[in-house]
Amino acid sequence: MLLNFSGCDTLELRASDDKLCYCWRYRQKPEHLEAFIKIPAEPEKDGRIIPCSRQGLELERLCHIIFTGNYEKESPNFTNNGSFWTNNCVVDLAKYSSSKETSTDSIDTGFLYSSLAMLPFVIDELNVGMMILKSEKVDFFNQREIEYYENLAQTIGLAIADRRAQWALRERIKELTCLYHVSRLAQDINLSLATFLQNVVELLPPAMQYPEIASAAITLDDEYFKTSESNDYASRLAAGIFIGNQHRGKVEVYYSEKKPELNDDAFLVEEVNLLNGVANQIALVIERRIAEEDKNRLQKQLIHADRLATIGQLAAGVAHELNEPLGSILGFAQLSQKVAKLPQQSKQDLDKIITASLHAREIVKKLLIFARQMPTRKSMTNLNQIVEGGLYFIESRCAKEGIRLVRRLESDLMVIVADPAQLNQVLVNLVVNAVQAMPKGGVLTISTVNGEDSISLIVEDTGIGMNEDTLSKIFLPFFTTKDVGQGTGLGLAVVHGIVSSHGGKITVESKPGIGSRFEIQLPLVPTGVNESSDDEEKQS
Repeated sequence: MLLNFSGCDTLELRASDDKLCYCWRYRQKPEHLEAFIKIPAEPEKDGRIIPCSRQGLELERLCHIIFTGNYEKESPNFTNNGSFWTNNCVVDLAKYSSSKETSTDSIDTGFLYSSLAMLPFVIDELNVGMMILKSEKVDFFNQREIEYYENLAQTIGLAIADRRAQWALRERIKELTCLYHVSRLAQDINLSLATFLQNVVELLPPAMQYPEIASAAITLDDEYFKTSESNDYASRLAAGIFIGNQHRGKVEVYYSEKKPELNDDAFLVEEVNLLNGVANQIALVIERRIAEEDKNRLQKQLIHADRLATIGQLAAGVAHELNEPLGSILGFAQLSQKVAKLPQQSKQDLDKIITASLHAREIVKKLLIFARQMPTRKSMTNLNQIVEGGLYFIESRCAKEGIRLVRRLESDLMVIVADPAQLNQVLVNLVVNAVQAMPKGGVLTISTVNGEDSISLIVEDTGIGMNEDTLSKIFLPFFTTKDVGQGTGLGLAVVHGIVSSHGGKITVESKPGIGSRFEIQLPLVPTGVNESSDDEEKQS
């Protein structure tokens, strides 16, 4: 429009934009020839970048002189507003040649124009522009037209500044809208983490400068959330997700094609900040959820501990109450067996009563151990001897069940301070559970191993195994996977209690269809808990 209005042969609009300088050029000949040029430029001392090169054609040197104000104010070619114009281009440009001996014939203006007008304008404090009019006609410009073009150039500067402000405002609104919705999602405690991340990834493309070609993805550990199936991209921006200084994933935005834009960087600085902000928000959400899970887990542990204490008190009371009638039943049954000429059927019935009574007394004993009502009698103990003694009564059952028993006992196993009877009960409970887990036969391996400050008892089977849900409950009192009448659910709870009272720990590994592995680690030096148990024994 300007070219047609002015009647010039060529018109240029130059502008600077923070780090960049560029030029739009439009020529009448060849017909409607357009060009877009990026101008290499270096910052001035005051930090400004001006849209012209410091080296090259006389036109470029003159452009630099105009912007820096290093010209003679009295020169007839300059106006009071700092614009340059001439109707004898070759002669006047010779004044600004880099060579003192430059002749008018060697002046290179790009095209040998006769008339030239260069009118600077201001965009903002740091950015400037210039309108350059060129004509092949002699005496094309006059003073009045130059004044008009100067006003027009300033209007163009204001228009560019306003346009940039509108564009910047639009981009900031998109980014703030994205952050706002991410914050809203982060506050929704009912959203699963996967749903939260998928919703966040959907919010990112609309916040970019070119949403129509943008796609996004979020990677967290082994999970991947994305908006597009295509992996091809022309430009990519990424921000890491760090949780507790540990890199857990990243947030990425892609452009599917290159845009012929002014900036060499496909993404704005504000978009880099946005992506970093979203990555930080995701990290905060995950940290908050981890903290909430830890809190819930601690609450469950407290509830569990309180439940154990209650059950322990109840079990101790019940056990003491049952001991007396069980003792009477057992005693009278044994006395009845001594009656002369007792019928055979009665003898068999009494044997059943005695067996049932002994079984009931064993359950009571387990309840007392679980409630820690029985005193601990510790002494220097060789775990290998306990294993050999305990397996003596198990071997025949293993052979009957088609189970191969394997011993892997450390030859020079270190001696520990422990209660042999309780450790024997730990061994028997673990072995019986292992045998019951192999109804079709298998391999039962018993191992003892020396450690740095402990010894280990390992019981492994090739049985049915356990899933994660069962694993999380096996030490709960009265929890059992066996049929009614097949188990009490106290065996592993008792094992856990005995191991804990010895200052040890128990770890379990199990997979369905593969088998289970129980490892008991017992310390070489007794803890304060063990010592107090010894004191209780002496007092008793």
